[in-house]
Amino acid sequence: MNLTLKIWRQKNAADKGKLVDYQISDVSPDMSFLEMLDVLNEQLINKGESPVAFDHDCREGICGMCSLYINGEAHGPDRGITTCQLHMRKFKDGDTIYIEPFRANAFPVIRDLVVDRSAFDRIQHAGGFISVNTSGNTIDANAIPINKHDADKAFEAATCIGCGACVATCKNSSAMLFVSAKVSQFALLPQGKVEATDRVLNMVKQMDEEGFGNCTNTGACEVECPKGISLENIARMNREYLKASLKG
Repeated sequence: MNLTLKIWRQKNAADKGKLVDYQISDVSPDMSFLEMLDVLNEQLINKGESPVAFDHDCREGICGMCSLYINGEAHGPDRGITTCQLHMRKFKDGDTIYIEPFRANAFPVIRDLVVDRSAFDRIQHAGGFISVNTSGNTIDANAIPINKHDADKAFEAATCIGCGACVATCKNSSAMLFVSAKVSQFALLPQGKVEATDRVLNMVKQMDEEGFGNCTNTGACEVECPKGISLENIARMNREYLKASLKG
């Protein structure tokens, strides 16, 4: 395939940035999207030009670092996958592909297609954990009976990889799907009950301080989420927040 790539190039957060056109030929439909970018970068380096900076690590759909906005969609035109799992067979010969970083005030651009998602880390640090008794009187978690429905729902919430597709897709740049998944995975389990009140209040407070927008129940976040995190988690987080606010 021969393709035209319109790629966002930006030297740093202070730079204005712009879309730059690149031509790439002989692209195999069996290539992954990131492999195609690797080929482009090899060509740019051989010509003495600066390669396109993009984030990636596992290339197995696990880490969520490869987040790109492709033709107006987070992670591209496929569903239930991350960018590294997207293959070029989803495109046609002669296509023009727009490649941009995730757009949100809370995700400032570091360089080109790489954004700073440390806001998610700070939300996690605010309450996305449980304290464990290490006094020598610890109880094996497997010894605590848990309803299978609750366990399944907790595991489903825990599959969130924090890629930020929900934020990039939301018209308000809301992080509520991410935060609700992190709240839900503990809210559904007995180990998370002890700190439930502080957890949801602290995480929502940190989310607001990071500058994420509000949820308006459009549902685009669930559609674009590579792990299919359900909007039910947002409803659960709202209930947890209401209960915690009444207690506090």
